[in-house]
Amino acid sequence: MFITLEGPDGSGKTSQIPWLADAIRAHGYNLIVTREPGGTGIGDEIREVLFDLKNKAMHPRSEILLFQASRAQLVEEIIRPALAAGKVVLCDRYADSTMAYQGYGHGIDLETLRQIVGFATGGLKPDLTLFLRVGVEEGLKRRGKDGDWNRLDDYDLEFHKRVSEGYTRLISAEPERWVTVDAASPAHEVAAELLRIVLERLKQQA
Repeated sequence: MFITLEGPDGSGKTSQIPWLADAIRAHGYNLIVTREPGGTGIGDEIREVLFDLKNKAMHPRSEILLFQASRAQLVEEIIRPALAAGKVVLCDRYADSTMAYQGYGHGIDLETLRQIVGFATGGLKPDLTLFLRVGVEEGLKRRGKDGDWNRLDDYDLEFHKRVSEGYTRLISAEPERWVTVDAASPAHEVAAELLRIVLERLKQQA
């Protein structure tokens, strides 16, 4: 089973994943955790370029292609082999981030993006996508406090509002794949809800 976590900047995905992974493994599932961009040696180098604040001159098309290069490597090197081996894959962001950030955020043609993403992923889609919802201003405030501000965080507030609206549209288009969790709740409540959802889906798939 392929599970992805999505959400705006500051939604708490990255801090929730280690706990969620340990809890899933404690229930007897063979699970690997990865992230985007990155997750491979090549992908991690691309991640540094994408997130470095000194690269503010990066054009949106360059940004898109770099994300897809990292994604293509991750899919072929890590995700597909793990799924073929019967493992559960938990990924911090995936192709939906491209549609939300580069599609809705930058205003790039969505059909063009779908074709590029389809090429990068070989058509691989998640079985379940967990969306951590948090208000745009609150999310950016959290990001500012955690000391890991990057080039994408640094886009203006209107960009991040378009991203948030983009996620809403993506969820509406595929409600069977997405489950939304209120990331404004206390962290332990968010963690418990994420685990409940994942275990329920894993049992359904068994």
